[in-house]
Amino acid sequence: MARWQFRPPVERTRQGFRVNIDDAEKALVARLLEQMRSLLVGPADDPVLARIFPTAYHDPAHAELDAEYQRLMREELVASRLAGIEQVLEALAAKPPLTEAQVLALAQALNGLRLVLGTVLDVSEDDDPDDIAPDHPLAAEHQLYGFLSWLLEWTVRALTKGT
Repeated sequence: MARWQFRPPVERTRQGFRVNIDDAEKALVARLLEQMRSLLVGPADDPVLARIFPTAYHDPAHAELDAEYQRLMREELVASRLAGIEQVLEALAAKPPLTEAQVLALAQALNGLRLVLGTVLDVSEDDDPDDIAPDHPLAAEHQLYGFLSWLLEWTVRALTKGT
């Protein structure tokens, strides 16, 4: 008798890491990353990027310092995120095993996607995903946020397993 066994969506193996999501889910993540790339190279003042590039100085009295920080760091932060997106797109298309660097890039990319989507949805720590009614106008986006959260959680678990 065959026994059903759960395979986590991301797991550490003896050879490296494996992403166990189906092709449709990989294509979804890739499309979202392409959209993220467009946001990153678009206007710097796009409000959906607020959580990706948070202020360094929260005190309004230091607005000039924060503007200077953003001017100095933004290009480097964008370049880092774009490089990570490329690494994840390659990893999603690659045959396992994946390297730890690829899985770290996946974790960063998933977190970035969640931050952008969370900004669009105005998600806070007090929100409970179970409170979203199926007929809510953004129910699908909330489900997508849940999927990305689940995938990120398993990515972090895989990275920390055995360390």
